[in-house]
This record gives sequence, C-alpha cells and structure tokens, in this order.
Amino acid sequence: MSSITGWAASAAGQPLERATFDVGELGVEEVEVAVDYCGICHSDLSMINNEWGNARYPFIPGHEVVGRVVALGAQAKGLSIGQRVGIGWTADSCMHCHQCLSGDHHLCAESVATIGGHHGGFADKLRAHWAWTIPLPEGIDLASAGPLLCGGITVLKPFLAYDIKPTARVGVIGIGGLGHMAVKFAAAWGCEVTAFTSTAAKADEARGFGAHHVVASRDAEAIAAIAGSLDLLLVTVNVPMDWNALLNTLAPKGRMHVVGAVLEPIPVPAFSLIGRQRDISGSPTGSPVDIARMLDFAARHDIRPQVEMFPMSQVNQALHHLADGKARYRIVLQNTPA
Repeated sequence: MSSITGWAASAAGQPLERATFDVGELGVEEVEVAVDYCGICHSDLSMINNEWGNARYPFIPGHEVVGRVVALGAQAKGLSIGQRVGIGWTADSCMHCHQCLSGDHHLCAESVATIGGHHGGFADKLRAHWAWTIPLPEGIDLASAGPLLCGGITVLKPFLAYDIKPTARVGVIGIGGLGHMAVKFAAAWGCEVTAFTSTAAKADEARGFGAHHVVASRDAEAIAAIAGSLDLLLVTVNVPMDWNALLNTLAPKGRMHVVGAVLEPIPVPAFSLIGRQRDISGSPTGSPVDIARMLDFAARHDIRPQVEMFPMSQVNQALHHLADGKARYRIVLQNTPA
C-alpha cells in the first residue's frame, strides 16, 4: 500500500493534525506529485469548517499545488517524471460526458474536487488525473504560482468565456485574495480597470495592482457617479452589497459576473436588467485548457499573486491568519526540502 502524510481535518472547525493515510496503488490514469508549495484559499477554510455542508472527514485540505511529478500511472499521458506541474480545485473528471468532451471538464457532474473526501495538498504528496495535472510554463514564479491555479483561473474565466475585449471597462468589487488578482489580470488584458473597495487604505495598493480608478464600495454617490459605464463588473466578495446600485454601473449589454461565494440571495430588480439588456452570471474555475492558457498569460505578463509564505508545519497559524482577515493577499505553504 502507498501512503500520503499531511495535515488533516478530522471534524468541522478543529485544528488540522498531522496524519498518514493509505491511498492504495496509483490508478492507471493518475499522477503522483511531490508537493513543493500549496496556497491556502478561503475555500479551504470553508471546507474545514463545513460551511457549505459537503465536507467529508477526515481529509487533507489544499488545492493550489505546485510540485514535481514523482510517479505516473500506466496510462497517464503527456507528463514525465520530475516535471513541474500544478493542480487546482479539480483532481478528476469522467472524461466521457458531454461537458468533458466539449472542453468544459470543470462542469462535469462526476468531477472530483481536490479536497473534501479526496486528499489535498497540505501534504507531502498529492494524486490527480493526468489531464488535471497542468504543466507549468517556463518563467513562472513557482513560489507564488499556487494561488493562480484556483483564484487566478476563477477571475480570468469570465474573460475567456464571454470574449471580454481589451477595450472593455472592467470593475472589480473587493481587493482581497481574488480581487487583487482580478485587477492584475484585467489590467494586463488591456482593460480600463475600476477597483471597488470598502477599505480606503487599499486605494494605493489597488492602483499598484493596475487599477486606473478606485471607488469606495459603500459610497452611494461615488457609485452613482459611474452609472452606465462598465462592460464587466466582477464580484469577488462574499458579503451583501447594494446590488441594484452596482447593477446600474453597467453599460448597455454589460455583465455582472459573480465569483465570490455570496451566501445570501442576490436580489435582482428585473427593470435593472431589461432596460439596458444587462446580464448576471457566475462561474467556478475552468477546464485544464483554460488553466494552461491562464498560466501562459500569467507567465508572459509576469502576473504574480501577492503572497505571504509559511512553512507547511505552521499551517494552523496560517489558517488563523487568513480567518482573522490579515492575509495580504494570499498565503502559500512551503514544504521544507528533505
């Protein structure tokens, strides 16, 4: 039997404890990856605390993995031992349904999340299907690349899915773990970027990430002043907002796209949509091809999440740092070389 050792959640809300799990023989289409770095996403906290009601314990969290291929199943394709790779939110999908065959693997009904039942990347090793084990491009910064594999593709996906033009005017609500990457990607895409933040102290940082304008997200007059101007409004926060006011910032045929896990229903006045032919949409991460395109774009434009580094052994301290709202702006765990 083969085993994986990592930091596991045994029950909702409990500190992670170091544990070893037997994982059996490597599947014929699986890849085993030695973990060098793993980002911490707020989704890890949500799963550890079972906020979404779908966690299965015990499990090892972590789904923003950068590492090296150390073993290949007999039918794993396109990878080699020692190759630098990344694994994000999804570890497997069926590969035969309509969604997989049409390139939307991330929408597969049988997809397997990297965490919650499956053991994730707060560990020495991780397993995933070869198609979901993404080669990392030359020139990408390995230490900060982990958050791109979840947060990066999450904020870039609407640009790919809806053919957002470089001439578009894009708003980003929330300058946090997702939002700061959204600003960087939108600016590199060529867009005119407006950052919405409730924290005045983040204004200069938002401009440093590439924002051309900064608006206080709780200032009704400031929001009203840009009514009808935005082609895309990307919501990266998970808290209630003045949704009608924000919808009214959209230009005709504009789109509000939600990637933040807003738990409360979003009220949508019909006339705010109908009169200007506006859209509201949402998306999760992306397919393997989407992730590869995102990584290539990030490497070409040197888009790096702003990260704080912790040793893997301090994962509980790192989780508290995130839960307390102190992360600026993503946390990455590093495995100490043996």
